[in-house]
Order: sequence, then C-alpha cells, then structure tokens
Amino acid sequence: MLKRVLLGVLLNGAALYGLVYLLDDVNYKGGIAFFVIGGIVIGILNTMVKPILRVAAFPMIFMTAGLFMIVINTIILWLTREIIDIISYRDVVFEISGIVTFFVSGFLIGIINWIEHLFFGHSKS
Repeated sequence: MLKRVLLGVLLNGAALYGLVYLLDDVNYKGGIAFFVIGGIVIGILNTMVKPILRVAAFPMIFMTAGLFMIVINTIILWLTREIIDIISYRDVVFEISGIVTFFVSGFLIGIINWIEHLFFGHSKS
C-alpha cells in the first residue's frame, strides 16, 4: 500500500511538472518540494473530493460525454493552488494565471493522468 501511495505522489508530481513545462502561465517556486507537496495535495483531493464532485456532476458528465471532467479537473487544480497557498511551506508557490489557463490546465492534467494510467494502471499489488 505504501508503494502505491508513493507512486501516486510521484505520478501527480510528474503531472504537475508536465503542466508547468507545457504552459507558460503556470508557474511554481520551491523546486522539488513543490512537486512533492503538490503530488500529495492532488492525491488527497483526487481521493476525497473528486468522487464527490463526480457523483454531484454525473448528469453533466453524462450529457457532455465526459467533457465535464475538464471542469472537475479545473476545480481540483484550483483547490490545489489554494491549499498550497494556505500551507505556505518554505516559499512553495503555485500560480495559474487566468481562467482560460485553468481550463487548459484541467484538460492537460486529465490527458497526462490518462496517459499515466495507461502505463501504470490501478493495480492492487
């Protein structure tokens, strides 16, 4: 189980790295600490908040053939940014400029996570 949690933090941190690398309006400070803290925060939000959002938004997800998941990923990223700001750990900063960048980030984080799940899956080992 610990191996799975560590892999989740690593993959979420890698997804954040991909996001920062691909988009100019997504910035961070704090080096590796940012990716570790961001990976932990996204992992917790994906475990606790995302299922609630999915159930609440099921009609919209169904009517849009899953495209509403971009909005849910955007909400998760917004919450991640807010939580990292609240934590204020040793100059770790996560900035996303503008609502359009938030939606593009939500789309990209969904694609990056989908690719990661293709390679690493959800094995219970």
